Amino acid sequence: NKFESLLKVSFMTSRMKSLKYLDMSNNLLHHDGADVQCRWAASLTELDLSSNQLSDAVFECLPVNIRKLNLQNNQISSVPKGMADLKSLEELNLASNRLTDLPGCSGFTSLQFLNTEMNSILTPSADFFQSCPRVRELQAGHNPFKCSCELQDFIRLERRSGGKLFGWPSAYACEYPEGLRGTELKDFHLSELACNTTLLLVTALLLTLVLVAVVAFLCIYLDVPWYVRMTWQWTQTKRRAWHEHPREQETVLQFHAFISYSERDALWVKNELIPNLERGESHVQLCQHERNFIPGKSIVENIINCIEKSYKSIFVLSPNFVQSEWCHYELYFAHHKLFSENSNSLILILLEPIPPYVIPARYHKLKALMAKRTYLEWPKERSKHALFWANLRAAININL
Repeated sequence: NKFESLLKVSFMTSRMKSLKYLDMSNNLLHHDGADVQCRWAASLTELDLSSNQLSDAVFECLPVNIRKLNLQNNQISSVPKGMADLKSLEELNLASNRLTDLPGCSGFTSLQFLNTEMNSILTPSADFFQSCPRVRELQAGHNPFKCSCELQDFIRLERRSGGKLFGWPSAYACEYPEGLRGTELKDFHLSELACNTTLLLVTALLLTLVLVAVVAFLCIYLDVPWYVRMTWQWTQTKRRAWHEHPREQETVLQFHAFISYSERDALWVKNELIPNLERGESHVQLCQHERNFIPGKSIVENIINCIEKSYKSIFVLSPNFVQSEWCHYELYFAHHKLFSENSNSLILILLEPIPPYVIPARYHKLKALMAKRTYLEWPKERSKHALFWANLRAAININL
């Protein structure tokens, strides 16, 4: 028919003392709220108001003793709390409306059956059965569910409800996001880590701390800060040399070899190494820090300049060598030259055997060099000294 006012319909039934069931579906009913209170027949227990134009305000105008209420296909977006107090309501049909969530049962303490199919529910409340303990069946399928972390609790709700979700699982499928469209909710799973922000942050923080601790340990064990500092000094020295002599881009060799040794081995260097190499017809020119370092320049800058102006770098290895800080600098820069110029400029002389446990951890380059490169071992027998010096002269023989 063409009934329009729900308030007027309620007054029409007020004197019908035996009326139990009323079907007012497929009309033009609406109710915008009014100061006048609706007056329904006290005997009315079943009311069909489906396919009308009713909004949320309909809950202000309902029979107090109603048990079965059909509000399907209307314009209801929510069930306002505290507006309706229908203590006898057992069955409520809200299908095909505009609901965005499951309604609570604060006003329907006896509710047993609820239908919310074909609404706009994306993520249903997971505490529905807690607020509605008497509900035996919930029809919530055919909604545009958004498969996300919030929906995980609702999926768990189905497992705890013991079959109270009508139409499960075929009627419950993801609509959003696009990649999961059509996936049944029972097949949708996300890890606890992905959904628990606190757990994710704690895990990320722990992993970060572990990573920082590992990096810090490796930096300390491999003495990375020292190498960074040395690389920076080498770069600065190069930059200053470029600005002072921009035209002299190619380094001119002035020495056959630069000698690196510990001060504790200076006696052997001065009495044996230097005299045996510089005397005779070979005219070997050696670079020694005591006589060739330029006053006024930093030690590091002097080391770099001497190594670059020398054809070879001779390292006198001994337990004393690995305990010397400056020997470490010299070894580092010589090793840097070896790789930057792809040259074969290192000569290792083993003056005394070095036990592996004596070599500090940051001397891993020295360990690698001793493992891969041939080194000359100073012979204790005097009869072998001549051959030792001949081999050393041959290694540094070049026309400067």
